[in-house]
Amino acid sequence: MKYDFNNLYEIIETHSQKRKNKVALFSDDKKITYGQLKEKADTLAAFLTKKGVKKGDKVALFLRNSSEFIYSIFAVSKLGAILVPINTFLTAKELDYILEDSGSSVLIASTLYEKVVSESKAESVCTLILWEGEKPPSKDTYFSFSEVMKKHVSEVAERSTLEDTAIIIYTSGTTGASKGAMLSNKNIISNLLSGHKTVNATHKDRVIVFLPMFHSFTLSIGVLLILSVGGSLVIIQSIIPFSNIFKQVLKKRVTLFFGIPDVFNAMVKTKFPWYFMWFNRLRVFLSAAAPLQAKTMEMMNKKFKRVSLLEGYGLSEASPAVAMNILSKQKVGSVGTALYGYTIKIVDKDMNEQPRGSVGEIIVQGDNVMQGYLNRPKETAETLVNGWLLTGDIGYMDEDDFLFIVDRKKDLIISRGINIYPREIEKVINGYEGVSMCAVIGIADEKSGEIPIVYIELADGIAHFDELGLKKHMKEQLANYKIPKQIHIIEALPKNATGKILKRVLKEQFKKNV
Repeated sequence: MKYDFNNLYEIIETHSQKRKNKVALFSDDKKITYGQLKEKADTLAAFLTKKGVKKGDKVALFLRNSSEFIYSIFAVSKLGAILVPINTFLTAKELDYILEDSGSSVLIASTLYEKVVSESKAESVCTLILWEGEKPPSKDTYFSFSEVMKKHVSEVAERSTLEDTAIIIYTSGTTGASKGAMLSNKNIISNLLSGHKTVNATHKDRVIVFLPMFHSFTLSIGVLLILSVGGSLVIIQSIIPFSNIFKQVLKKRVTLFFGIPDVFNAMVKTKFPWYFMWFNRLRVFLSAAAPLQAKTMEMMNKKFKRVSLLEGYGLSEASPAVAMNILSKQKVGSVGTALYGYTIKIVDKDMNEQPRGSVGEIIVQGDNVMQGYLNRPKETAETLVNGWLLTGDIGYMDEDDFLFIVDRKKDLIISRGINIYPREIEKVINGYEGVSMCAVIGIADEKSGEIPIVYIELADGIAHFDELGLKKHMKEQLANYKIPKQIHIIEALPKNATGKILKRVLKEQFKKNV
């Protein structure tokens, strides 16, 4: 790949020269141009420099979606410091773990999360805390953006390179303690280049950002990609009311809409006014972070005939995008082909490549593959093998190089020595009337080793669910050993911030109730 930028800061440095007066950010009723964005980032960088932040230092973000989040990304990059975005849904104890594990010396937080921060060890771990939002707390080590964004001038002696670590993304921890994936400038910028080739992003595009910016998908593909081509971001601070998202799509003439399956599931049920359907400028929907049901894709394609819905695949360790359906061709059930510059293989347990159509572990090679896990050499050695990233996902590729995800390796159920893939069962159950979504997990069994059981979240308005009908439906489509031995109806499946179902939590709940 040919790289136009050596670090993230150079993105706004370049575009502030090319299109100084072009709007980079729409935030509420504010418009921030590329020239103003650079000025804000420079001011923040100068303040951090005066407070002793230097190249290689860790700066943690515990921020809501905001223009301050964007300023922080580029200010930290200018200093060659390392950004640590943190999930704002975490508890004080979980926040402590990441601050301590990453060695963050600075925390930039929203006053919206003041209670969590005050209950954490942030004040003792970090040398300073910078607050975004109304009425920040008053302490000697606390600063507010309103104070900081006054004129500070300071030159940075040393710029970061493509090979320097830029961001540490902590994995969602769906199967245990989260790990910090170290991503270099090259890792992230390669993802921006590959992503924009797939969706043909240009400076004329506008992206609406309502998913949390701390998530790797939103940060790389939803935020940095569009800024790297000189486009505009429409920042949504809160998804409540949900209707405001679509109001802004229309008002701000949004062209690219990046979401997760939960959002598209809601959209197929929403009755949009005729003027929205007629006047919107949307050209691409992109779904990632969790599997998109075939019925959702089918209904979205019927509803939005002028908009391409592309499903993609990635993981934090790959910066995060790996594969995506393309504008000229989409396959239902597939997450698309490898992004430009990357290679995907399907291998067996001995790392032997499998023929097309055969199931095995998905491995990835390319400039998007992380540097490793922070402070975890053993896990790094297990995940990065001879330049390949072992994703832990199981899948296959067809003759057209389209990738299909079968399941997570860790979710595999082995019953009487036979492999059972939960996602295959979930696909069948999700197709049954009245089911909103489901999760199949394996539980210990004396005779079989493991057996599958299912937790089901019902669709809205379902007063009575026909379990016998579901069992008949499953028997028609699944071998007997794949049929869940227990059916549990629950109000809501546990999920992380991007809608990924937390099967670990379901397994823990099951053990408590046995």
